[in-house]
Amino acid sequence: MYDTILLPTDGSEATTDAAAHAFSHAERYDATIHVLSVVELSSGLGTAGRDEEKLDRRKRERTATAEQLVEEHAPEGVDATVAVEFGSPTRVITEYATEIGADLAVMSTRARGGAGRVIFGSVTEQVIQPGDTPVLAVQR
Repeated sequence: MYDTILLPTDGSEATTDAAAHAFSHAERYDATIHVLSVVELSSGLGTAGRDEEKLDRRKRERTATAEQLVEEHAPEGVDATVAVEFGSPTRVITEYATEIGADLAVMSTRARGGAGRVIFGSVTEQVIQPGDTPVLAVQR
């Protein structure tokens, strides 16, 4: 049913819950899992003349966190790859899902209501709305 599963991670504890589901599905369906971490380019990292050292450090940190997630949760025999990309999380996740032909994305979400939801939204919700990839949202 699933051949390629995408697991976006921001390194949070909520992602750990989503990882358990993602790796369980990967094992059950003999699917490859892609763990994707997105380094959001904010004004603190600038656009022109970005501080390459800061970007490199953030990429190394995100890579280590994603690799640790694989080490701790991937059952033996499950193929997993790690990628770190730069940009807007919603855009990067949806484009990456299309690029790899993901059959399923497994994402964490926090239960947020009222003004918090309106103001901040949710990357998971933003990926679900326009995307062609089915999303399993794991609520924390």
